[in-house]
Amino acid sequence: MKNLTIILSLVLCLFAGSTFAAEQLLDQTHMAKGLKCTSCHQGETREAVPMLKCVQCHNTAKLAVKTENFKPTNPHNNRHFSTETDCAKCHHVHEKSENYCQGCHLKFDFVTP
Repeated sequence: MKNLTIILSLVLCLFAGSTFAAEQLLDQTHMAKGLKCTSCHQGETREAVPMLKCVQCHNTAKLAVKTENFKPTNPHNNRHFSTETDCAKCHHVHEKSENYCQGCHLKFDFVTP
């Protein structure tokens, strides 16, 4: 019985770990790649990072090409903002990201990292 408890505990830990990894926040993703808070945030205050900072590393035109086959539409090249949609509309660094498009377009069920 003790061995069964240990095995079940290990399985639950693995499951919980994989669930957490799927919901990792972008600040953790950036830190895992060696970036520090000051890579995006300037000074002592932690103000919102403008899109101009995001595009220093993330090329919007290349993102649009990478997601051009997404259905029903390309979230990185859309009729409202072309390739210049503010990254922070969907990608929240310190909170769970969201699918901004789905606020109006219910069928746009993109997974947003």
